[in-house]
Amino acid sequence: MALPSSRTPPSTAPASTAPAAVMASQIRGGGRRALARAITLVESTRSDHRTAAQALLTALAESDAAGDTLRLAISGVPGAGKSTFIEAFGLHLIGAGHRVAVLSIDPSSSLSGGSILGDKTKMPDLSGHPDAFIRPSPAGTTLGGVARRTRETMALCEAAGFDIVIVETVGVGQSETAAASMTDMFLLLLVPGGGDDLQGIKRGIVELADLVLVNKADGDLAAAAGRAASDYADALRLIRPRNASWRVRVQICSALEGRGIAEAWEAVKAFRQSGTASGELQARRARQASAWMWREAADGVVDALRADPGVREQVARLEADVASGKVLPAAAAEQLISTFRRGSCA
Repeated sequence: MALPSSRTPPSTAPASTAPAAVMASQIRGGGRRALARAITLVESTRSDHRTAAQALLTALAESDAAGDTLRLAISGVPGAGKSTFIEAFGLHLIGAGHRVAVLSIDPSSSLSGGSILGDKTKMPDLSGHPDAFIRPSPAGTTLGGVARRTRETMALCEAAGFDIVIVETVGVGQSETAAASMTDMFLLLLVPGGGDDLQGIKRGIVELADLVLVNKADGDLAAAAGRAASDYADALRLIRPRNASWRVRVQICSALEGRGIAEAWEAVKAFRQSGTASGELQARRARQASAWMWREAADGVVDALRADPGVREQVARLEADVASGKVLPAAAAEQLISTFRRGSCA
């Protein structure tokens, strides 16, 4: 069914008063405005919005659409051409009959907390396609290259009928475990000619990769891309793969010229087929669901601790004592936790 423009409307205050069943029906029907409003709702930190978001997600949980989706994380070194690759890759997927949602995570300023959220401007053809949906979100204070509510946003996109959800992470580093912990496949995008290529990234993120693509294999860098891919392939033989049913592949591509994109999709399909046949993908999602539960529990406990009246009374004093060196941070934390426990038991 032809849908209106895929451009996400500007974020507005979510209509938390809308019944969950009504919004869920609109999302399942392909309503882009409803999907955008729902994502704004789940990203909100207001307590009433959180309650409404959970009601909506519960209403959508009855859908079995998630079982037919593919969740793909894409990360890469600065300048690797992630946006250019995702646009070329996304258009190829749409040409193959898929509907693609891209969740682009932008870094938040440590000073102002703000984000540019400009990734849609770097993917103009994909963002304007009726079978694509691009949603930039700020990372906020969440580590791991993703936003705190990325998991919930993925669930919303899947319920809306997008069968491939791509998470474009903030950048590259050992903290990218968060992106790997919520997706089926982790694709690492690298570039040749960056000097000491094998030292340019950390072992930790290489161990997470299910597919390594050396991008920008064009022009003067074409030969260097082939050498870099060979070097990475040799190095990966020394690293234990994340699952026994799949050997990590290293391929080259040129997102700018559209070469190697089809081959990358074939590798992704082979990974999915292998993981489905071995049961690894199902097991991975089960582990991720359990980890998500504990992450939410941990975040909820921290939120409750910060909101506790007794804790709030002590925070300013303890922070000053810690800053001056009068109290060790661990001792101050224990005092806050003890105060919270007493308040909880009262």
